[in-house]
Amino acid sequence: MSSVINTDQKHKEQQALNFDTKLLHFGAEVDAATGASSVPIYQASTFHHEDIFNPPQHDYSRSGNPTRQALEDYIALLEGGTNGFAFPSGMAAISAAFMMFSSGDHLIVTEDVYGGTYRLLTGILNRLGIDASFVDMTRIEEVKSALRPNTKGIYMETPSNPTLKITDIAALAAWGKEQGLLSMVDNTFMTPYYQRPIELGVDIVLHSATKFLGGHSDVLAGLAVTANEELGRKIKYLQNGLGSVLGVQDSWLLMRGIKTLSARMAHSEISARKLADWLSGRPDIEAVYYPGLEGHPGREIQERQSSGYGAVISFDAGSGERAKRVLNAVKLPLVAVSLGAVESILSYPAMMSHASMPAEVRRERGITDGLLRFSVGLENIEDLIADLQQALEQNPV
Repeated sequence: MSSVINTDQKHKEQQALNFDTKLLHFGAEVDAATGASSVPIYQASTFHHEDIFNPPQHDYSRSGNPTRQALEDYIALLEGGTNGFAFPSGMAAISAAFMMFSSGDHLIVTEDVYGGTYRLLTGILNRLGIDASFVDMTRIEEVKSALRPNTKGIYMETPSNPTLKITDIAALAAWGKEQGLLSMVDNTFMTPYYQRPIELGVDIVLHSATKFLGGHSDVLAGLAVTANEELGRKIKYLQNGLGSVLGVQDSWLLMRGIKTLSARMAHSEISARKLADWLSGRPDIEAVYYPGLEGHPGREIQERQSSGYGAVISFDAGSGERAKRVLNAVKLPLVAVSLGAVESILSYPAMMSHASMPAEVRRERGITDGLLRFSVGLENIEDLIADLQQALEQNPV
């Protein structure tokens, strides 16, 4: 009994810490058995039962592994939830969350959602009888008008990918509770450093941890956090039943990446603001999307629910042809799929993250052929701006 009290007391003490401190003092930062300053990698598939009548905490690594458990407890602490779960990719985490629904259920989803999520909903889950309506979640009345008798969940992505629209998380989570809906938020862009949806009333938070949480373009992972133990048991059942678990090496790498989240996010956001301002002042850029800009329609909501604006900017270079030429002319950013790394990454949503979305659907959602997405890394911002400037000026509109 005393060990339970000690564990509960330790958890309360951790929760009371400031976020930057939690990143380094998360409960498993020192190995209890050896004093090692890093979580051990338990490279084991199965665990011995010393006493068959008193089985160990872990028996088979699909169902639970000490290394993965340390990561899962880590993200639960950072998001302020009860249970964390580590998956082999962001889409694996999102898929497990959607598997909570059944044939005949209906979901309301952010219209300019990540292309992989759109593909899952329209090409896989629809075959299983799970229907989705894609709506502009900046318009709460439009969300409410999408409600059906069989609606069971609401899925938010804010800021949305790639047009960076802002959804009022607290307002929709509260409405969802009134309607008996399960609310979910993809928190990949903001991370718990800037935004903690569970504190705003959300039921499940999801991450592509490949991005800012990992932060080094070297690990593929997804995370989920539940707001209560009942939901935690349901996600655990699905994770175990589907066998969708993150390996121990990747769990260790991800924990190492998360430790520097605060420093990386703060640095990248300062640079992102400068880049957004610079792009906004250029007459050859058709549009700039960044919630930190004064003219962004969602800025007031963003400042109410988040402590920052993030490190991702999207901008329209004017045409698909020019966008492609600019991609081939830049020298510093990676031209690649993904985002959220120490190195800057310039992406072309029409051919990369949203290629699975039909062209006409992309256009309806504001994902134009000229749209580029810039994830700002840790390089000197003056160097990044100079590089982008030469690429734009080499390739005029």
